[in-house]
Amino acid sequence: MTAFQKNLKALKQRHAALLKRRNTVDASFYNGWFERWKNPVVTAEHVPLEWRYDLNSKTNPLLLERLGVNAAFNVGAMEWGKNIVLVVRTEGVDRKSFFAIAESKTGVDRFRFWDEPVVLPETDEPDTNVYDMRLVRHEDGWIYGLFCTERKDPKAPRGDLSSAVAQCGIARTKDLVKWERLPDLKSRSPQQRNVVLHPEFVNGKYLLYTRPQDDFITAGSGGGIGWALCDSMERAVSGEERILDHRIYHTIKELKNGLGPAPIATPKGWLHLAHGVRNTAAGLRYVLYVFLTDRNQPWRVTHAPGGYFLAPQGDERIGDVSNVAFSNGWVARADGRVFIYYGASDTRTNVATTTVERLLDYALNTPADSLRSAACVQQRIELIRKNRALGLRSK
Repeated sequence: MTAFQKNLKALKQRHAALLKRRNTVDASFYNGWFERWKNPVVTAEHVPLEWRYDLNSKTNPLLLERLGVNAAFNVGAMEWGKNIVLVVRTEGVDRKSFFAIAESKTGVDRFRFWDEPVVLPETDEPDTNVYDMRLVRHEDGWIYGLFCTERKDPKAPRGDLSSAVAQCGIARTKDLVKWERLPDLKSRSPQQRNVVLHPEFVNGKYLLYTRPQDDFITAGSGGGIGWALCDSMERAVSGEERILDHRIYHTIKELKNGLGPAPIATPKGWLHLAHGVRNTAAGLRYVLYVFLTDRNQPWRVTHAPGGYFLAPQGDERIGDVSNVAFSNGWVARADGRVFIYYGASDTRTNVATTTVERLLDYALNTPADSLRSAACVQQRIELIRKNRALGLRSK
């Protein structure tokens, strides 16, 4: 056996073992809201070998990796028959992201990529980078993918190679293989990221959740998560953006916030999962939070639990952009289970599982942020005294 054959055999064995690895719930973690699973469900190492290596011994006798993959994270998600598919933000070592489909029977492990990445058509103004697709099956019959399309800022000063413009790219499909690219969303905001399509018509129009922001990184005068109506997705032009979930000083969402995946319909209203960002001495911290809106007026928030729902912990805090939990994909199954897929520090994809029942309990019964330390103390004292009256203590 040649050195090439030995190395290739070892590569295939490691890759096969990773794809077959079963996941288990992290028994050391409990808050009642969700279960954390120990292993990431998709990583750069899950990407097929033939996407990364030239496997021809004549053209690559040393078996060098030719097109390396750096990360696999921030996935869109949906049911696909009896399985779950993820539209994975797959990032090469060259920093360019592309979309690829990974599929699993269990939703918590053994995800396998489809044969080839998604071929996403370009517009007349080619994207430099595309990422973070929100996947939604709309009642109009199409599956839409809304994603961030990034291009260099044409107004940047000479020599500035980092300023960029982010807008909402739109594509649609019937089979997740052939994609039709539609014109980018036109809105009144200078920059748009984290745009999400509501799965149902509202008053005969498409409802978009937006995140108006002044520049590429910070929201600036953008007040939070907005909403706007749109007559058509084929040439999407949003009307006035109105804020439904505001940024607030000294909270988990003071710097910026944005909706994650499309909301889940429940008898009590629409369940939303969003990310909130604050600045710290160590940099930006991204966490996930939940809120509930009215079933008939999805822009009207009815319940907003205080604080974060999920934050990065342990190894999840380490990666290309540390201290980040970000989600743009979850799946609600007919039996009530909910799979929440979240990117851990812009590097890998993890999963948490819960139920609609538990999410509603959390949303309806968790106190709102009281916004002041003294008021927060009173909230906690009320809980302590309630438990003490029952004769319940942890000691």
